[in-house]
Amino acid sequence: MKSQRPDIDELLNPLIEHLKKQQTEAVDGQINYIITRMLNGLYQPRYFNYNRAIGVLEAVKQEFYRKHIAPYEDKRENEEGAVS
Repeated sequence: MKSQRPDIDELLNPLIEHLKKQQTEAVDGQINYIITRMLNGLYQPRYFNYNRAIGVLEAVKQEFYRKHIAPYEDKRENEEGAVS
């Protein structure tokens, strides 16, 4: 997968730059549309594939939380103190 990242990034970077120029209120809906289109284009309508798609989405959610949100929360807790 790592060796394929440059090719994927070449496709994604213009899309990311396009989204950065959009109004903040519109971006979440556009990301939802992009992800839904990708899932619809890649997973044929079968329960097995729907389970696969949900697993991918859950893994993405957890990885995003682990890499970005948890460290942010830890930093803020260190700065502001824990909630009692």
